[in-house]
Amino acid sequence: MNRRSCYPDVMSKELSAEECRARYQKRLEQELDDVAKADHESTEDRKPVELDQQSIGRLSRMDALQAQAMAKAMQGRRLARTRAIEAALERLAGDDFGWCGDCGTFIGIRRLDLDPTILRCVDCAR
Repeated sequence: MNRRSCYPDVMSKELSAEECRARYQKRLEQELDDVAKADHESTEDRKPVELDQQSIGRLSRMDALQAQAMAKAMQGRRLARTRAIEAALERLAGDDFGWCGDCGTFIGIRRLDLDPTILRCVDCAR
């Protein structure tokens, strides 16, 4: 199999590395921008909660602490997604995009269309 082509004999059409980049690069870059924008918009939610009992009540402060914890957890998920997207863009720039990291077989168009950051084929993911 030619590792330079993204799709070996799938749906009787083989896409070149350039066609593969055209298919996924813009989508990955857009998602990266969206994640960065969402992270920037939630900066206020992650700020420390004030201890002043006079300005807000105890229950309101507990709600604020819970909202802060959820915002920090979301930030962690966005960071993980950012890393996955950046890794997919690196693989796309090289010859590794679309190939299973475990067994080396082609991952599949449908699977990549669902999530281009996927690292494993269906068999290895089980």
